[in-house]
Order: sequence, then C-alpha cells, then structure tokens
Amino acid sequence: MTALAGTVFGSIGALAAFPLRLAVREVERKHGQLRRGVTRRTSHVVFGRLYLAKAGDAEIERRVGAERAAGRKLISENGFLRLLGLMKAPEASALSRQSLLDQSRLAAPDLDLLSLFDAFEHDCEPYSFRDLILARKYAGLVAGGASWGAIARSVHRSGPVASLTAKSLNVGSQHGRADQIYLEGGQSELAGQFLFDLGSPDDDTLEELFADAEAAEEAEDHERAAALYRRCLAIDPTDSIAAFNRANCLRAAGHAVEAAHDYARAIKCDPGFVEAWFNLAGLMTEQARDASARRHLQKAIALDASYADAVFNLARLEFDAGNLAEARRNWSRYIELDADSEWGRMAAKGIQFIDLQLAQKSAG
Repeated sequence: MTALAGTVFGSIGALAAFPLRLAVREVERKHGQLRRGVTRRTSHVVFGRLYLAKAGDAEIERRVGAERAAGRKLISENGFLRLLGLMKAPEASALSRQSLLDQSRLAAPDLDLLSLFDAFEHDCEPYSFRDLILARKYAGLVAGGASWGAIARSVHRSGPVASLTAKSLNVGSQHGRADQIYLEGGQSELAGQFLFDLGSPDDDTLEELFADAEAAEEAEDHERAAALYRRCLAIDPTDSIAAFNRANCLRAAGHAVEAAHDYARAIKCDPGFVEAWFNLAGLMTEQARDASARRHLQKAIALDASYADAVFNLARLEFDAGNLAEARRNWSRYIELDADSEWGRMAAKGIQFIDLQLAQKSAG
C-alpha cells in the first residue's frame, strides 16, 4: 500500500490514542514518514489531543495559525487515525462548513479549532447532523463564557463525543472551576478516558520528557532542555528531532563540540533533515571551519533548492572567501526566492558591489 508515499507528517503534542512510535510504524508501513515537531519537509501536521493539557489557548492558536500560514495541511488526531485506517469513519454526512456556521452561529475560528481537536463527530467538512447539534451546544457554551479550549479539554472526558448530543452541557463546575464543562443533573465533571491502552512505561515517560524538554527550550533554559532531550534519546536513540533540538540547546549554551555531535546524530538518523545540515553549517562558520560549512550548506541546498537562508549564507561565505562569481550566483538565486525582504535588499547590494568590483578589475 503506497497511499502515503512521499507524505511527511509532523506531530505537535502527544497522541491520546497511543504512543507516537506505534503511529510511526504504521505510517512507515504505508511508505510515509512521521516525526515529532515540524521541519521544512513537513507537509501534514497532526495535532495530538494531549497538546491541550500542555499548552494554553493562545499558544495553540499561535501555533495553528503559523502552520496554516506555512501552507501545511492540519489534521486532527482522529482524522489522522482514520487516514491510517485505524479508526472507523463516521456515517456519511452532507453539511458544509459554511452551512454548519450559519445554522449554529458558532464562530468560524472556534469551529476550526474544535474540529482540529476532535470535538465533533467529523474533523472536517462534510459535517453531520450530530455535529450541528454539538455546534449549537458549543455556541451556547461560548455565549455563557466558555472558551473553545475549555470545551475541547472537557468534551473528551465523557467518552465518544457524539454521545454528548443527548446531554445538556453547562459552563462551570461543581468544584468551582470555571474552565470546565459539566453535565446537567448533578453529575460530576466529565471523567477522562483514552481510546486505547497500548503504551508502556517508557512510552509514557518519553512523551512527558519530550514535552518538558520543549517547554524548557521555549523558556530558554537550555542546559535543562539539553539534559531532558538526552533522556529522550536514551529511550529512543533514533529520534532525529530530539537530537536536533538537543544540538540547538547545546549550541545556545556554548557547548559547540557536543552540539556538532548531536547535529551529526540527527543527520545520521535522518539524512534528509535539511535544517540539521543548515544549523551544523552555521556552527562550522562560527568556528571558522569554512570548508566544512560550505559542504554542509551545499548539501542543504541539494536537499531543498528553495531553502533561501542556506542560499544566502552560502553566498556570504563565498563572498568572504573572495569567490565573487559564486557569491553573485547564489545571491541572484536568493533574490529569486525572497526579493522583497531586508535580506533580499542586502543580496541586491551584494550583487551591485560585486559587479562594481568585477567592472573595475576588467577595466584595470
């Protein structure tokens, strides 16, 4: 089966259904790739539902917006499982996204985020009549003061989302928590459950460690993040993203030799990891190892000819080495990729300077 051939999935947040390693195995069986995080090669981004427990609404909205703006296809966890054939598709449906919005009065951003975190029977259009019922309930909750995030964090604690169509949902909590949704009739808050229980202690530890490492890296606690990523690699030595992230943290903390080792480790795990080639080239440039930096930049460009940053840096490296014709060629290519930015203007100035130098040399 080659339905996913050439598709590169990136995951943001842990899956509620089962550990990522099991999903990786299934995707690879269908000739695709699945990795934690997002790289330049990522075409589809899977948002795991456990991301809701690790990030606030604003952070999730920022990340979703960034991935959508980058042109990547966003997929919910259930949508991903259906794509892999691991979860049965809901019954046929016919409601368009716009029809659901018109009939429910739910705001479009809330609909999209709730769909992305599987708060409906379907994760995208066409939606079902059950989805319309849920959308109307959610619109009422939003009107009562609930955020989309509070709804998404609560609805999965009751079992199948579709079962909520027959229940009355309210904002608030018997225990004073305003970020919960509860069932009318004196019942307690919705109790948590997952789809499967196929994990192991190592799987649970790895998911938690990786999330903690990302949080430490985001907080610029580079030493702690590097230590946590090292523990991730002890559990799964083939995790190229963990190796790459650890290298970035080590570099930021001033441990250049160890950083180079982990960039190389990321490349060994995934030879097509273009960002690892690029960052290793940057590290080599910082150490004045220009020949090595040049080779790594050339490799990055060979893997991704549209990688503008790599093209610019190679041009600057060639310029500094006095290879003006090569510098001009690469800066010209950069302008083709990114003409209107400040870097594009710098490339144009570089070309003007080189042309002036070559003209003076020719005249002399």
